[in-house]
Amino acid sequence: MQELLKRIEKIEYHHSLLMEIVSKEEFSFYRLVMERDLSQKEVEDFYSLCEKLNKKSKEQKAEGFVFFAPLFQEFTLNLHPKLQPKEVIESCIKQNVYLELMIHLRRNL
Repeated sequence: MQELLKRIEKIEYHHSLLMEIVSKEEFSFYRLVMERDLSQKEVEDFYSLCEKLNKKSKEQKAEGFVFFAPLFQEFTLNLHPKLQPKEVIESCIKQNVYLELMIHLRRNL
């Protein structure tokens, strides 16, 4: 048991070092994931949400829609409670994660 605690402490220390290494600009979304302590499942859920909204965005754009407020509302309602829409949108834009979608969503901030 003591050995396990030592390993956990070492992992936590390495994690803190990685957080210092990770550039705030280049990997801002990954940094946000680590800062907010999101699980792999929670991140996968986020990507699924973005994929769904990205598809809707492209469909609406093809139909001539230029206002994406309903997508923004859906995004905010389905976003993990540990995350804030503005910080997620900005970090995704910096990291080029669903860039086109995030640019549309940013217009509603």
